[in-house]
Amino acid sequence: MLSRLHVKNYVLIDSLEIEFPKGLVIITGQTGAGKSILLGALSLVMGSKADASCVGSGADNCVVEAEFDTDDLSLMELVEDNEAEWDGGHLIIRRIVNRSGRSRAFINDSPVPVGLLQSISSRLVDIHSQHQTMLLSDRSFQLAVLDHYAGNTVLREECALTWRMFQSRKAELAGLETRISSLKNEQDYNEAQFKQLDAAGIRAGELAELEEEQRQLANAEEIKSGLCAAENLFTGQLGGDGGLSVDSALKEADKLLAKVGRYVPAAAELAERTASCRRELDDIIAEVSSLNSATDLSGSRLEEVESRMSFLYSLMQKHSCTSEEELIALRDRLSGLLFDSTRLEEERDSLAAQVKESEAAFSGKADELALSRRKAAGSFSGSITEMIRNMELPYAVFEVELSDAPASATGHDVVFFRFSSSGKNPVDVAKCASGGEMSRIMLALKAMMARFANMPTMIFDEIDTGVSGSVADKMGSVICDMGENMQVFAITHLPQVAAKGSAHYLVSKEINPETSTAVSTIKKLSEDQRVLEVARMLSGSVLTDAAIANAKSLLGH
Repeated sequence: MLSRLHVKNYVLIDSLEIEFPKGLVIITGQTGAGKSILLGALSLVMGSKADASCVGSGADNCVVEAEFDTDDLSLMELVEDNEAEWDGGHLIIRRIVNRSGRSRAFINDSPVPVGLLQSISSRLVDIHSQHQTMLLSDRSFQLAVLDHYAGNTVLREECALTWRMFQSRKAELAGLETRISSLKNEQDYNEAQFKQLDAAGIRAGELAELEEEQRQLANAEEIKSGLCAAENLFTGQLGGDGGLSVDSALKEADKLLAKVGRYVPAAAELAERTASCRRELDDIIAEVSSLNSATDLSGSRLEEVESRMSFLYSLMQKHSCTSEEELIALRDRLSGLLFDSTRLEEERDSLAAQVKESEAAFSGKADELALSRRKAAGSFSGSITEMIRNMELPYAVFEVELSDAPASATGHDVVFFRFSSSGKNPVDVAKCASGGEMSRIMLALKAMMARFANMPTMIFDEIDTGVSGSVADKMGSVICDMGENMQVFAITHLPQVAAKGSAHYLVSKEINPETSTAVSTIKKLSEDQRVLEVARMLSGSVLTDAAIANAKSLLGH
């Protein structure tokens, strides 16, 4: 229940601190006094949208704080998951809105997301606004009311969960089908491209090797001539006939220096250096000879190399690649696409089976919901009819008609509330009921929902619009009966309703003498003050003895 409300700098409310009891709480006040402002403040702490217009004139921010006591343990996990204290179900919810329109939310002094306020408050308070009777023509609202009565809350959640899973898998399957179709359209082309690249046998770095070999083959004669000349210089006779080769000369010099080295140490060192030169020269001669032997003067090889290079260049140009590495990467990507097509088809078959499984799960929940609704429809219609007849519509009939509808998160049913004040030929409630009849129907539905939804607090904002006299008295009795099992706030202009309940609060608008601005206030009325307020509602601005006597009679004094 809502035990306390604190408001500061909210629109026309400078500062307000008020406590509320259990049971039925009556709130009255003249038109324009600020009853809607009070509801707006409460809606703000329940998570409604905030903007700068909430902040009172001259203030930097506004603060609305509501204190609730609840034994709904299902809220505990929700509160504690957002790192706020549960405090045994004692919740102080605070909303602060600054001049820029930005707001902050707190539960038991711990900051929480504003969205959490909506989730929590929807289980703490139900506000029936003045225009909510329009919901009677809303099929979703009608279905929700019937499900509340039938106890389908958990089943609806399960149905919605299976529906979301079914739709998610359907969307995933459709996306997969599109990808497979796209791959199939390109498959022949991709396969031809892959086969060409795969048959090409491309190696990383191959082009550089071919370019080097092509340069050698193109200049093979010049290379061969140079290598032969160098080899002859190293191994041929120097100085004509009878001369020594470089290798033979170094060998002979090595021997001579070695002999001299027996007597001159420096010559021995020179002999070693000469021997080292001769060994290095032997290696050079061997490598020159090897290069000379390996040099190919074949024109056919040059033609092969140039043909391979031309082929690789043409592939690069065709596929807009700059290197053979990019050609290899393209080949591998095409291979992956060809593999993906097969893999995706297998994945599609698996997902299609999951879609059928999800559809079956949803259909099962939807059928279960439909059966439960049809079982409850008769007794629900009877209960609402009885309540409406007790509010001076003795021949009224209220019926619930269920029909098949396109599948959705709520199943495959659509509900129609039909009504007739005469008891004959009931038609769509939105098309036949007058304002007063709509108010009585809505009160009956709200009373039914409150009973089966276990809502701790309900606020009626002029639900008695369009009725008067004894009908208002009967509606007041219904509201009063609701107050025996829950906390009910009734904002009303009717004295018959205002006389019900044990707590009566008056909203009024006054002029602040310091600022010369209008401010709204609310105060709890004493028994004597309550008599005068009910008398005012009966007679207007001039209180008569008859009105006061009538007020005392209504209040049971």
